[in-house]
Amino acid sequence: MNRTVLLASLMLALCACGGKTDPEAPKAESAAPAAAKQKTVLDDQLKALEKAKAVEQQLQDEKEQHDKDIEANGG
Repeated sequence: MNRTVLLASLMLALCACGGKTDPEAPKAESAAPAAAKQKTVLDDQLKALEKAKAVEQQLQDEKEQHDKDIEANGG
């Protein structure tokens, strides 16, 4: 019984936290230019992650080309 009351009150509390959003608000925010993006603490880490992904893709491409060369030479 206590567990049911606790779960019901938790569900009500969680539902109360999810407020309705104004449908016009996202349109106004998306109209802002991308150049006005604020710098965050994670920007350096995100740049490093993007660079690592680019290097990984380059290595995968080189490996595929190397494998094709090996197959072409009868390996």
